[in-house]
Amino acid sequence: MSLILLAEQTLNGLQFGVMLFLMAAGLTLIFGVMGLINLAHGSLYMVGAFAAAGMAAATGSFMLALIASLVAAAIAGVLIEMTVIRRLYDRDHLDQVLATFALILIFSEGTRWVFGSFPLFLDKPSFLSGTVTLPFNVEYSVYRLSLIVVGILVAIGLFWMIAKTRIGIRIRAGENDREMIGALGVDISRLYTMVFALGAALAGLAGALIGAIQSVQVGMGEPVLILAFVVIVIGGIGSIKGALIGAILVGLTDTLGRFLLPQAFALILEPSQATSVGSSLASMSIYILMAGILLFRPKGLLGGA
Repeated sequence: MSLILLAEQTLNGLQFGVMLFLMAAGLTLIFGVMGLINLAHGSLYMVGAFAAAGMAAATGSFMLALIASLVAAAIAGVLIEMTVIRRLYDRDHLDQVLATFALILIFSEGTRWVFGSFPLFLDKPSFLSGTVTLPFNVEYSVYRLSLIVVGILVAIGLFWMIAKTRIGIRIRAGENDREMIGALGVDISRLYTMVFALGAALAGLAGALIGAIQSVQVGMGEPVLILAFVVIVIGGIGSIKGALIGAILVGLTDTLGRFLLPQAFALILEPSQATSVGSSLASMSIYILMAGILLFRPKGLLGGA
């Protein structure tokens, strides 16, 4: 096994992890502040990807495509929060699951009606194409490396916002005692709308950035949503730091598992069997990781911290 190839797969896992963080951060904010289970969060990821692909096709500008993904997902988030989600805050989680699942169907069929059933493709910008040579002669995609940088910068910005700004103070207070901050004059409805829009924008940005690596298609958000839920369970519900740690663990576990396990089983099995068994175990690896962490930390790594 080449150490250079292992280094490349590790970077791929890190890139996958920081993109999962963009999804999981919004999801854990929404659940932590509002106590809402939002299954439609993956649809906002899809909205961002389609908005970016449409804008890029119309203008040829990747930067405008990213802006479009943020704006479109945030607007979609505000609209569904004000029309549907706002009626669910005082309902039990089953009602929230059913209502947000219905939103998945509405977004999927609406997107198919507007863009069609065929996948769209978002081209990488020319200045981010090609590869760069990292230490130890590791050749790595410039675009994927830029995704890692963007994800880290977004994480730093979120940590700063939560810790240092007035809106961050309100978000933290809303997590702990929403009735009290309402009594102190904070507009709870406006706070909830802002948090939901922020979470939606982060999901839309993740969809746009990943859209340049894989095709943009209807239903692309649901598999990522499942992984985002795994991330916040591992990291601890309501914890942004936990979401980052959990996302990186999931990204590395999934990517390295798919790379290493088939090679490990190739030492004792036939090549075809090794690939099948290794791939199957790799698909299970993140759930094994989650179960192992919950066995010792039932609230997640930073749950309740």
